[in-house]
Amino acid sequence: MTEHFISQTLEQADTEFDISLRPQRFSDFIGQQKIRERLELFVAAAKGRNDVMDHVLLCGPPGLGKTTLAYILADAMGVNIKSTSGPVIDKPGDLAGLLTNLERGDILFIDEIHRIQRTVEEYLYSAMEDYVIDIVIDQGPNARSVRLNIPRFTLIGATTRSGLLTAPLRSRFGLTNRLDYYSFEDLQTIILRSARILNADIREDGAMEIARRARGTPRIANNLLRWVRDFAQVRANNRITPEVADQALLMLDVDAHGLDDMDKRILGTILNKFSGGPVGIRSLAVSVGEESDTIEEVYEPYLIQEGYLKRTPQGRVATARARELFGMKPAGQGELL
Repeated sequence: MTEHFISQTLEQADTEFDISLRPQRFSDFIGQQKIRERLELFVAAAKGRNDVMDHVLLCGPPGLGKTTLAYILADAMGVNIKSTSGPVIDKPGDLAGLLTNLERGDILFIDEIHRIQRTVEEYLYSAMEDYVIDIVIDQGPNARSVRLNIPRFTLIGATTRSGLLTAPLRSRFGLTNRLDYYSFEDLQTIILRSARILNADIREDGAMEIARRARGTPRIANNLLRWVRDFAQVRANNRITPEVADQALLMLDVDAHGLDDMDKRILGTILNKFSGGPVGIRSLAVSVGEESDTIEEVYEPYLIQEGYLKRTPQGRVATARARELFGMKPAGQGELL
């Protein structure tokens, strides 16, 4: 249960718990101040012209609020939103079905848009620019093209790996925003808001204790809060203090730095089995028993941001801070830090 807790929370984006705590309006959305202001202006301008909002691309690691912002934009514009994900749209007919069911101004939200099929992506180009789709029916001599007119709509794409987006698709978005990890203070505010919704009795310093271990991610903060609430209910008279939060999170093997078992396994493997690195991602994945994509998307961003790991052309390298975490001496002058 404890080993993969963090990774599981990142993958469970649409649980009832997340939805119940999800902000519905810009005024309730905490953090990402510049992006929020930018999007509010974007909405105000479109509504002022009685126009359809331009297409929006949201980038950043999982759990930072991309889906939440898409729904907030739909609410602010007063339009419907239909949600899907890149891998689900398997063929052009799937995309055509989604688009032809939209009304003017509606939002189509595609999560993990970088995973959309290339053949489907090409149909998006004309849909985003000219609001038409040319569908080829039949094959060989009987093949014919049918043009479908679709209402003006807004595409909101979300991606955790913006580098995998093709240049033609990226260029068709009118506004691109990259969400960054949250500060402890913003996470503390989010946790206190969530605690009010959940009727959880929590002190401000108790919320900060959770915030410091939430890896800069609101989704993880909310999931940790749920666990700490349950722990406090059973063992601490429903009162969340820093001490209670610490005991609860240590029970999950989430340490004071926000690192879980897999984080430590990754760093320990690099340090002990590969002499600090460099080591290739595939060799590392085999050694720790995890998929390389999961390491790259779930674990590495936080480890790199916190200074425990770095990428080099030769592979992954554990830093001096990682050595310090494991009580190891700094690497010698001839070793790569």
